[in-house]
Amino acid sequence: MTASALKPLDIAIAGETNLDLILQGLPEAIPVEVEVLASGFSMTLGGSSAILAHNLSLLGARVGFTSLLGDDTMGQIALTHLAEAGLDTSHLTRCSGANTGVTILLPHGRRRHMLTYPGVMEQMTVDDLDPSHLSSARHFHLSSVFLQTGLHPGLPQLFDHLRAAGLTLSLDTNDDPSGLWSGVLPALLDRIDLLLPNEDEVQKIAGQPSLEAALDALAPRVPLIVVKCGARGALVQRGSQRNWVAPVSLEPHDVIDTIGAGDSFNAGFLRAWLDGQDPLRAAAFGNLTGALSTLRPGGVAAFRDAALCNSFFSRHQTDASPSYFR
Repeated sequence: MTASALKPLDIAIAGETNLDLILQGLPEAIPVEVEVLASGFSMTLGGSSAILAHNLSLLGARVGFTSLLGDDTMGQIALTHLAEAGLDTSHLTRCSGANTGVTILLPHGRRRHMLTYPGVMEQMTVDDLDPSHLSSARHFHLSSVFLQTGLHPGLPQLFDHLRAAGLTLSLDTNDDPSGLWSGVLPALLDRIDLLLPNEDEVQKIAGQPSLEAALDALAPRVPLIVVKCGARGALVQRGSQRNWVAPVSLEPHDVIDTIGAGDSFNAGFLRAWLDGQDPLRAAAFGNLTGALSTLRPGGVAAFRDAALCNSFFSRHQTDASPSYFR
C-alpha cells in the first residue's frame, strides 16, 4: 500500500459556501414595478465547492472541506447540510458579523439567470488554510477560482507546496464574471494534474473559438482534461488521446433542473478516479452522477435522497461506471 493511500483524507477542498434560492416558472424577461409570481421555490446548499464536497462525501469519499461562513441563519443552514453529509467540517469557520453568500437562480429550461451576493466567499485567503490539514489528503481540488479573489495572491505557492507534499491537484474554474479569464489562472494551469471545465469554459480558458482548438491548446499544459458537454456527454483528453464518453439518457419529464449538475459530475468523476478507475470509466460515472443531480431542485437534493440514489444507480449501472453511495 502506498503512503498516499494511508492518508486520512481522499480529497481536500477549499472554497465557497452559499445557499441557492431557486424560483421556478418565471419569464426570462421580467418587468419592473410588477409583481411576478413564481410557480415553485426551493432553498438548498449552493456554491460549487460546497456542492462538490457534500456530494463526494455522500458517495463515500473521505472529504475535508475548508470554507468561510457568515454567523447568520443562512450560514447555520449551510453548516447543517454539510455536517449531515458526513464530511470533515473541522475547518469550516463562522465569521463574526459577516453574511453568508447567496445565489438567486431563475431557471428557464436550459438557460437560467444567476444573481449572486458573494458574502464572505471573497474574504478567504491562503493564510486561512491549514497546510497540514490539506496535506493530510491524497488530492486537492479548487473550484470557482474567479469568485475567490482573496485566495489569488498565494495560490501558485500553495499548489507548489501541495505538489511537494505528494498531492495531485485539480481545478474547475467555473465562470469568470469579469470575462477576462486571466489573472492567476495561467500560473495554475501549469501546476495541475486535472482540469474539469464545461464546454464554454474550456474555450474561454484557452482563448479558442472551438472545443477542439481549445483542447489542442491546453493538452500540452494539462495532463488530463475532462470537459462536461451536458446532454452530449463528456470529452476526455489525455495527452494526444481524445475520447467521447456517452451521456446517461433521461426522459425529458424527469429533469427538474440542471443547477449543480456540473459539480455533481465532478463528484462522480473524482470519486471514481481517486479510487483508481481509468478516466473514461470515471467520466462515465460522472455522467451518471451529473444526471442524478437533475432529478431534484438544486445541486444536492438528489444525493440526500438515498432511495432515489440507489434506485437510479441500479437502473443505470454499467460495467463502465462503478456504484458508490454512503
